[in-house]
Amino acid sequence: MKLSTVATFALALLLVFSVVEKLREHRADRRLQSYATGQVFADNPVQTATSDPPFMLHGYRIRPLAAFALRARVLSRENYYFDKGAGLSRVDLAVGWRRMADPAVYESMHITQGWRWLYFEWNDLPPIPAQEIIESSANMHMIAANPMIERALQKIRKGVYVRITGKLVEVTSRNGWRWTSSLSRTDTGAHACEVVFAESVQVEN
Repeated sequence: MKLSTVATFALALLLVFSVVEKLREHRADRRLQSYATGQVFADNPVQTATSDPPFMLHGYRIRPLAAFALRARVLSRENYYFDKGAGLSRVDLAVGWRRMADPAVYESMHITQGWRWLYFEWNDLPPIPAQEIIESSANMHMIAANPMIERALQKIRKGVYVRITGKLVEVTSRNGWRWTSSLSRTDTGAHACEVVFAESVQVEN
C-alpha cells in the first residue's frame, strides 16, 4: 500500500471518528437538557383570579381568593392532628420549584417543618442565594376537596414531584378563627404560607 493511500485512509477514519463523536456529544447534550428541564426543575406556580363563591366544608367557611396550579418537588411533609387547622388540613407540604427542585440544592440543606412553619438550615453559605430560596419554595397547608384527594395527600412522600390544582383560600371557623392564604411567593414569616384547597393531586412517577 502506498504512503499516500495510507494517509488518505487514516484521514478518512479520523473524519468518521470526528463525526461520530460530534453525534455522541449532541445526543448527550440533548439528554442532559431533557433531564434539567423535565426532571429537575419545575416551573413557577400559576395564580389567577377567581370568582368562585364561598362555601362550607366540615363546618368551616371557605372563601376562594385565587385559582392555583403547581408542579413542584416535595422537600418535606408534616402531618397535624391537634392544632386549630387540623380539622380541615391534616398535612403541610413543603415544596420547591426551579432550582429548589434540584436535589443538588435542597439535599445540601437541613429542611424541617413544625407548628405549621418551614425551616431551612445550612452550613456556612446557602447553596443558592437566600432570596432565591424564599422565592422558589413554600410551606402549603393542604385542604382536600374530597376523601380521594385526602388519601392522595397522605401518600405523598419527600422527593417526589407533585402536580396540584385548586384554590388559594381564606378559612373561617364558627368561633371566628381565621386562616388566610398568602397570595405572594416572595413573603416570609407569619402569614406567608399558602392555604390550598386541593381539587386535584397527581404524583409523578
